[in-house]
Amino acid sequence: MESLDKLLQEYRRQLRKGYIQKAYKVIMAFMSSLKSFLENMYPEYYTSALYFGYMDMTYFAFTPPEIKEKKLKIAIVYLHEEGRFEAWLGGNNRGIQAEYIEKLSKRNIGKYKLSEFGPGVDSIIESILVDQPNFDNIEELKDQIEKGTTAFIDDITRLLNG
Repeated sequence: MESLDKLLQEYRRQLRKGYIQKAYKVIMAFMSSLKSFLENMYPEYYTSALYFGYMDMTYFAFTPPEIKEKKLKIAIVYLHEEGRFEAWLGGNNRGIQAEYIEKLSKRNIGKYKLSEFGPGVDSIIESILVDQPNFDNIEELKDQIEKGTTAFIDDITRLLNG
């Protein structure tokens, strides 16, 4: 196991370079802008506060009423280490998550990945929205995420109702 002091020394060394702070600020500003963009386009959807995370993931819920009624949510997630955007179906709590993983394990969920219930797992189903996002074209990136998320929501709605 690495020394905590050595980890913090490396952390400070990386921060002094300045890239981490700049990149983090770009990601947070984009996620905030994306959340506002989607709230304006889909005012009937429930959106949560932006969860900044621990530099592992940043996300917000973006859930249509028919999914929220089932005590489920859709999350738009940025995974920092992977550098990609994903859409996740999640439950309002661990019990609901386990229930839906069990239900859906008996069904064909097509191209989507069913999660395994366990510690540290926050999703029921995951889908990659944008594997290599181009932050130099923010409007196109927002459009890609919006289209991918709405397609994911449509598929999940059909799966849950089928």
